[in-house]
Amino acid sequence: MARFQEILKNIILRKEDDIYGRVYVVSAYAGVTNDLLEHKKTGQPGIYKLFEDQENYPRKMLALRDRLIEINESLVPAGLSLAEANDFIGDRIDLSINILRSMENVLASGYVTRTELLLAARELLASLGEMHSAFNSANILKNLGYDSTYVDLSGWDDGRQLTIDQRIKDCFDEIDPFSTVCFATGYTKGTEGIMREFDRGYSEVTFSKVAVLLGAAEAIIHKEYHLCSGDPLVIGAENAHPVCNTNYDVADQLADVGMEAIHPKASKPLETKSIPIRVKNAFDPDHPGTLITNDFIAPKSKVEIVTGSDHVLCLVIHDARMVGEVGFDGWIMEVVARHQVSYISKMTNANTIDLIIAEKDSSPHLIAELSDLFETVTSRPVAIVCAIGSNIGQPGILAKGAQALASKGINILAVSQTTRQTNMQFVVERKEFADAQRALHAALCM
Repeated sequence: MARFQEILKNIILRKEDDIYGRVYVVSAYAGVTNDLLEHKKTGQPGIYKLFEDQENYPRKMLALRDRLIEINESLVPAGLSLAEANDFIGDRIDLSINILRSMENVLASGYVTRTELLLAARELLASLGEMHSAFNSANILKNLGYDSTYVDLSGWDDGRQLTIDQRIKDCFDEIDPFSTVCFATGYTKGTEGIMREFDRGYSEVTFSKVAVLLGAAEAIIHKEYHLCSGDPLVIGAENAHPVCNTNYDVADQLADVGMEAIHPKASKPLETKSIPIRVKNAFDPDHPGTLITNDFIAPKSKVEIVTGSDHVLCLVIHDARMVGEVGFDGWIMEVVARHQVSYISKMTNANTIDLIIAEKDSSPHLIAELSDLFETVTSRPVAIVCAIGSNIGQPGILAKGAQALASKGINILAVSQTTRQTNMQFVVERKEFADAQRALHAALCM
């Protein structure tokens, strides 16, 4: 969204005789949701944290309004009506400040549950970024002479208690997508709270639900890059190549280590309805992108993607009582589940269980509780490197991957693979993360 004029040329108006019959579910402009909530990658707090701590959030909101107006000014050459756009977002920022002040007063009274009210504030803040970008997009298309519709799924000025699905259906009931270009907010207001379950993945959930509701022939995700065989910044742009076809199983494997083609909970409705997903590079419009379907299996066994994460820890639970004890790992899982931790990989032998978890999910309380129950519990920073594909089952491929790492002097701390053979996972020292990706990619993807 930060390069909207290119998006207009490359996607929306690329075929001017065929611009209708599409619904665009838009995210906020670059960095706006980070300012409203917190930085998605670093966790740096935004306006929400100021509100939670009852600090000077109005001043920050007004500063954000000024920034959004600057974004509006940059879109005037594309066709945006500046006065309309400024009034639109200015009114919503002002009213949001008033709503938050009212929430603050209610919080101070002590008569309501703090958690519920904070969740409501988070929902309100999240909606602002998508309202801004969706309104602007529809306004620009209208000013360029096309029929366009701003589809406000945020529930602004609508106090009806609708579920997410009900609101989407209600908003599209009177719209014919084949006669107007629709720009829908990535945020959808619902009684269940879209952020309660999906948090920052909410725009993809909206995207998925809209596609299912309208019976889309294809759900297209436009990104700033191709879904490649490896990270071009790590293995080199000359070595990485776009993946043309894969399946939903592979998409799940990627999401598990943080390389999301689409949020896994958002992809499930599309998978169930057999609606294919296409991941395209918005700035390489002639490339067909990556098509994700239910039934694709690579005709020739190969590794499609090498990826992983160096933001993981290995929890090592060692206990001599484990051997032969039925349900021992169940006790571990009970603790992990209580702390709302989802593990990425699990390795076990007679008296040791290793869990690979996201570093952000670890806490002193988790380690302490495990340590109270079991003989030895340690945590160490590591990296996990994965060789993933829809058909990687072939004799010797695990040995080939292990040999590639060994040839670079990389010691494998742990390894995991299920009988479905879609994902080989190697745990290595964190400092060897990049070298391990390069070694596996050269051996298995070239």
